[in-house]
Amino acid sequence: MHPEVELLLRSTIRQIDDWPIAGVAFQDLTGLMAHGRAFSCTIAEFDAELGEISVDEVVGIEARGFPYGAALAQVRGAGFVTVRKPGKLPGAVHAQDYELEYGTATLELHQDALGPGRQVVIVDDVLATGGTAAACIDLVRLTGAEIKAVLVVMEIEALGGRDLCSARGVPVVSLLSA
Repeated sequence: MHPEVELLLRSTIRQIDDWPIAGVAFQDLTGLMAHGRAFSCTIAEFDAELGEISVDEVVGIEARGFPYGAALAQVRGAGFVTVRKPGKLPGAVHAQDYELEYGTATLELHQDALGPGRQVVIVDDVLATGGTAAACIDLVRLTGAEIKAVLVVMEIEALGGRDLCSARGVPVVSLLSA
């Protein structure tokens, strides 16, 4: 990534200490999405990182993975699939519980959203402890799809989330680290 682009992206991100609980330094990327050039540069960087990798669907993790994932799907000419919090998807779903840095949660994916032979990338804004990404990997694999990578705007390296993805054989692409 060009240093000017990195500076632009970093200038739109703010850290909010002790949110949502004491001791968590939350990386708020909503300013990046609100800044047209920074958001466009982020999607262009994701696309460049994928290079010649074929992608049938982009999977966005609720909620901040949605705008990045949908924009990347449009650029790549791919479909966009959502992984959601419980009770948001109609029809039959796969569900996966996981641990967060500050609690536990569940993700759901339509059982028929993907399938064997489909080439998928997973997109989210931040990779922290890796629980969310790992749960999403597990859900996508239940459909038989092949995961090419997990793409995140920012990785909080000290929390080790990359290790959970690597243990599942999925590479992580992060544009920024904190």
